[in-house]
This record gives sequence, C-alpha cells and structure tokens, in this order.
Amino acid sequence: MKPTDAQSPHTTHTPHMDHDTFRALGHQTIDWIADYWQHLEDLPVAPPVEPGSIRAQLPATPPEHGEGFPALLADLERIVLPGLMHWQHPRFFGYFPANASGPAVLAELLSAGLGVQGMNWSTSPACTEVEQQMLDWFVHLLGLPDGFRGKGVIQDTASSAVLVALLTALHRASAGRTRENGTSERRYRVYLTRQTHSAAAKAAVIAGLGLRAVCEVATDANGAMDHADLESRIRSDLAAGLTPLMVVATRGTTSHLSFDPLEDIGPICRGYGVWLHVDAAYAGVAAVCDELRWVNDGVHYADSYCTNPHKWLLTNFDCDLLWVTDPEALVGALSVLPEYLRNAASESGRVTDYRHWQIPLGRRFRALKLWSVVRWYGAEGLRTHIRTGVRHAQLFAELLGADDRFTLLAPPTLGLVTFRLNGSEADNRNLLQTINANGTTFLTHSEHNGVIFLRLATGGTRTQDHHIHEAWHAVRGAAPPHIAAEAAKAEVR
Repeated sequence: MKPTDAQSPHTTHTPHMDHDTFRALGHQTIDWIADYWQHLEDLPVAPPVEPGSIRAQLPATPPEHGEGFPALLADLERIVLPGLMHWQHPRFFGYFPANASGPAVLAELLSAGLGVQGMNWSTSPACTEVEQQMLDWFVHLLGLPDGFRGKGVIQDTASSAVLVALLTALHRASAGRTRENGTSERRYRVYLTRQTHSAAAKAAVIAGLGLRAVCEVATDANGAMDHADLESRIRSDLAAGLTPLMVVATRGTTSHLSFDPLEDIGPICRGYGVWLHVDAAYAGVAAVCDELRWVNDGVHYADSYCTNPHKWLLTNFDCDLLWVTDPEALVGALSVLPEYLRNAASESGRVTDYRHWQIPLGRRFRALKLWSVVRWYGAEGLRTHIRTGVRHAQLFAELLGADDRFTLLAPPTLGLVTFRLNGSEADNRNLLQTINANGTTFLTHSEHNGVIFLRLATGGTRTQDHHIHEAWHAVRGAAPPHIAAEAAKAEVR
C-alpha cells in the first residue's frame, strides 16, 4: 500500500477503494467503534443540541473531488457524535432497548461486504436457507408451537409485520378478490385497543381500509384487551353488515407492558373466523428463559406472530421475526411475478422465494447477524442477558421503593419499571426534563388513565449493576427534597 492510499482516492486511476486501502481503513473503523463503545458511558446520553445545529455544520454543496475516509471519521466525531442519542449507552433507559453487540455488528459488516440480494432463492440460496433455519431455531428457543416451523420470515420491523399480516388476512377473507378489486367490495374492521402500537392503525391506512376500519376495544384496569367487549363489538359489526377482519393483540404493550389475554381472545377469533395477529415485539424474546415462557401464553391461537431480536436480544436493528400459519395466503396476497424474475428453481416448487413474504422486492442478508448472535452467545448466553435485564429492573424498583417521594405504578414487569413522583403532573414532567437534561441518564414517560408516569426500561447490552445505581442517583437527585406524598398517591388510585 502506498503511504497516501488511506488518505485519498486520488492516488489511483480508479475512484474505487482498493483492497489494501479498504483493509487498512476497515481496521481503523473497527478501532473507532471499539473506542466508542469503550468510552460511551463518559458521554451524555441525550444530545444537548438545538434543532438545525448539526445541519449548519455541513457544507451547503457536496464535494467536487473525493476525500479521504479519515476526514469522514473526523467529522463523524466532531459533528455527528455530539448530536446523537446514544442508544447503546449503559444508562439509556428510554423506550425499549435497541441492543447492539459485537457479533451482530461484525455479521452486519459481513452482510454488507457480501452485498447479496436475497429476493429469490436462486439469487442467493444460502441467504434463504440460513434464514429458514434461524426461524426454526427460534421456534425451539422461544417454545413456540411446532406448527410455526417452516413458516417464518425476517421482516425489518414489527410495523412491517402487522402490515404483512393485515394484507394476508385481507386475501384470505376475500378469497383473493382484493388482488383484483381492492377493498371496495366490503367494509372491514380491525380490532385493537388504546394500548396497541400505532403501527396497527397505520397498517389499516396503508392497506386502504382507512381509520374508519379501526375499532377500539375496551381494556381492563391493567390496560389489557377486554375479551367480552371484543366479542360484543364483533357481533355488532356483523349485524351492521361489516366484515370483522383482524384482531391485533399485544403481549407486552409499549406504554406499560399490558398483556392481552390470548387464551380468551383466541377462541373468539376462531369462532368468528377473524385473523389473530399477536404483536410481541419487545416481550416475546424473553421466552428464551423457561420461567418467562408465560409471555407467549395462548400464542397457539395466533394466525401470525412477531417478535424483535433487535430490541432485547443483542441483534442490531433491524430484525423482526414473523411467523404466519398460512403461508399460501401470504404468498397469494403479495406475489407479483414479472417475466424477468422467473427461474427454474422457483417454478420447481421446491424453494421459498422470500420476496413474496414481504412488502419490498429486495432483501438483505439479515439472518447472518442472527446466526452470528446465536452462535456467539448460545441459548445460555441469551438467557443470561434477558435475566440480567429483569434483575436490573427489580434492583431499580427496590431502590425507588425505599424513597417515599415515589410510587411504583406496578411491580416491575420484565425489564420495565413504571413510577411517578408523588406530586402533580407538572412535577413529574419537570422531573423527567431535569433528569434527561443532566445527560447522565435518559428516561421516557407515558400516561395511564390520564396520569403521567415515568418509564425506565433496562436490558442494554453494556448495562451493569452500578449503572442502575447511577440512574437511581440521577432520579433521586433531580426530585424535590420534600413533597406531599398522600395526595399524589390518591391521585394515582
């Protein structure tokens, strides 16, 4: 390698990066990531920046001539890094975790380097068959019904999964007529609750059903779907000439981890011929632990089911696992076959073409990072990671429970602690703002029955016990030293 090869592309006759330069800069980039991870906890979790301040530091026009990659790394550190929310920070406790891990990152790099397009089996057979095996591995790891074997696919997110499920349900309910005529022949209904992820309502909009198709079902005191109200609404819709299409049930809602009762909802869906989609995006992967298999209770009733290793199972975003019990309906809903995609393998009927199982045509080799994670950690390592997150939530709840200025809304569930300061809504909003502005810890908030509360979600790849104590120190330090407890506790009740 010439001394200046790593600095500029202008030393060669081609603008492409040569192998030696790529090798040298690759080492430098991996070193940069490793250094970032090593010193991550020294950075503020949330960026203290104003809107537009990052863009203002970027040139108004693109460079006319190529620049060396080290210049980009320098600007990454100078401009981009100060403007990032550090989701991999060990004291990032907002939303749900978005785990990254060494084996996943390395496999993502391998996937990018291979650059395969796995739309058909024939375009990269290994891309398809490794994915099929990974989905079957996870049927075993999560204790899912054996009927899911051979019926899984990797989507990008749970949002895509619910859209795919909805389109499949439409195809089945219309006996395939929606392919030709759209949805105008009938008025369909999609049932969900206030706690259901907004992606379900968005899927109804994208599918052309509109928000008028969305029917909000009542919930119980814990925010779980009321199955009696569900059945009542289905009956009313049938009487009104509407077609009940799909129920979206959640095992672990975003706000405060409500679990819709599948054992009650499932028979209703079966009885009325309604598609049951189960969204276990966050909680489902916890079933790698035998003692947490309850998160998937009743999943045998599901027509489709999804969960996200990219949240709590050490696999970089994006990676959603979706199983559909009727793949023929799925393929029927999404299959469009131009001549240029025809090939002997597909026409033999012996292979799976995953392009028919998703919205886009193209697909990345996502299964490679899943394979890498499972092989590096093993089932035992995955269980250890989940159990550590559960233990961390319990630890924080114990620390908080010893301070009478705070109230737990409920015992910690999996890796989520929901709590509030014993004060007004403004007091709680101010508390959250103070904690996050401090930069050492990041939390989010939600509301239940009109009451604001704070959320602390554990499960970060690099979070250790002392980070939980540091988070508690940040929460405790940001709270007023004295506050009237009883009135606020009564407000929660």
